[in-house]
Amino acid sequence: MSELLVHAAARPARDGSIVNVTPASAGWGHVGFEVLALGAGQRAHREPSRREVCIVVIAGSCDVRSEHGGWLDLGGRESPFGGPPDAAYLPPPAAFEVTARSAGAEVGLCFAPAGAGATARVLPAGDIVDETRGYGAQQRTVRPILMATEPADSLLVCEVITPGGNWSSYPPHKHDVDAMPRESALEETYYHRVSPERGFALQRVYSADGELDETMSIRDRDTVLVPRGYHTVSAPPGYDLYYLNVMAGPTRVWAIANDPDHEWRLRPPSG
Repeated sequence: MSELLVHAAARPARDGSIVNVTPASAGWGHVGFEVLALGAGQRAHREPSRREVCIVVIAGSCDVRSEHGGWLDLGGRESPFGGPPDAAYLPPPAAFEVTARSAGAEVGLCFAPAGAGATARVLPAGDIVDETRGYGAQQRTVRPILMATEPADSLLVCEVITPGGNWSSYPPHKHDVDAMPRESALEETYYHRVSPERGFALQRVYSADGELDETMSIRDRDTVLVPRGYHTVSAPPGYDLYYLNVMAGPTRVWAIANDPDHEWRLRPPSG
């Protein structure tokens, strides 16, 4: 199995954790990512750390409590395909607790190192404006959750919905060089959900020199690590694809370089 592919646990841990990517496990310095699968009333507690966190309610509903206060009944969508999510942001070093209100609650915890961080707050679904990117079989919907317009120290978080038969993160692009303003160095995780769940998707991560070239078959609830290189995703016909992206690096800017071989696909053919 590829070292870039992380399968969800077949059975949740006692606190509901099914995915746990740390800088140590990924071999990088910034992004941490965890997924909780919680039953109604189940709680997960996280101790204080020097990391900021964006809590994304992927499905179901939950309460979030911390020293900054409590936010009740966040979420509510039945699945990640059912409209934009509620989320919440907490600066370091606050401890926090997530309590599921519904059966089958699924929550993403997105971490990155931070100094003082930004103001603790809810990031409500009603404030998220969907963006349509691409055209034809490259068209997908991006939901910015904690991107450049929302204050944070280093975290960038968004969701993407790719219809079956379409490509996403396309043309292939990278962000692995600290060469601002042309390109930023950002580690990235993709957490995938597939509808119907029996489907699959494909993701390629590769470098121009060929030293890295991995093409992975993605199943429901798989996580892909993108430490460097160009990357792109394909959703087969009949299977819609969702992914939650978490990015962080030394500069909190999403500045990308497209693969020059495929950059011509940015614009639809004329005529």
